[in-house]
Amino acid sequence: MLFYVIIFFMKMADVEIYTDGACSQNPGCGGYGAILFYKDTLGNIHEKKLSRGFKMTTNNRMELLAVIDSLKILKKPCRVKLYSDSKYVVDSINQKWLEGWVSKNWRLNTNNPVKNIDLWKKFIELRKMHDIEFIWVKGHAENKYNELCDKLAVAARNSSNLEIDEGFEN
Repeated sequence: MLFYVIIFFMKMADVEIYTDGACSQNPGCGGYGAILFYKDTLGNIHEKKLSRGFKMTTNNRMELLAVIDSLKILKKPCRVKLYSDSKYVVDSINQKWLEGWVSKNWRLNTNNPVKNIDLWKKFIELRKMHDIEFIWVKGHAENKYNELCDKLAVAARNSSNLEIDEGFEN
């Protein structure tokens, strides 16, 4: 417990992350794009772009994997503003659906299993390290960074170097 108190009172770095996922069909080949912005102690802004493409996946998996892979590269606890056009991702957090799924042993109100449990479990572990605010942005509405993430996601989806989404295919 003391460890978490110390982290809470340490100066956390501020990071902004924009993410987007894309799928040619759903399911189908897909990709994601993400852009991270970090301001160092001198006030310099650093930018990092991420993208990956997969042979067979879903749009929701790509939206969530963009978030996960973005958080994975943060090496210390950060205060994160995460922007996504995915209502699936943003509402799962902000509307507390995720907490409900966990408390119901990964079941929906209909008693069907929650989709993408493998990714949600990874997210839960990463979330413990950071203070994350999820902000929904309207997709394809001239948000500069959302549009850029979309281009990264589509380029990754269309690349010849597609990975296997083991969580989807298994």
